[in-house]
Amino acid sequence: MIFPALFLAGMCLMDTTDGILMLGAYGWAFVKPVRKLYYNLNITLVSVLVALVVGIIEVMNIIAMEFNLSGGIWDTLGKLDFGVLGGIIIGLFIASWAISTIIYKVKKYDDIEVNIAPGPSSVAGGE
Repeated sequence: MIFPALFLAGMCLMDTTDGILMLGAYGWAFVKPVRKLYYNLNITLVSVLVALVVGIIEVMNIIAMEFNLSGGIWDTLGKLDFGVLGGIIIGLFIASWAISTIIYKVKKYDDIEVNIAPGPSSVAGGE
């Protein structure tokens, strides 16, 4: 019974930390439209790359099991620790956030002037 309780405690810690970080990130991103676009592009890119890598690893593991493949890359995939991989993924998200923040500040994206397009009523001679 101790392992489910430890899992619960770990998940609560990770979910709470994630919620606090996302609250700060979304608060920062939605102040300006350029920030929102930049943040969404960055998170989407990293998420797609991580999903692609994890998916490829899973498919290769299934192929190795179905065809009884061994040696080289197949043995390496079989010994892969997903706990370590999860830590690497968390580190990747933190690194991508830090690098993108530095790039955002160095390129001065906050200084970009954003003009909102007129709505349909103002274009057609409305109010």
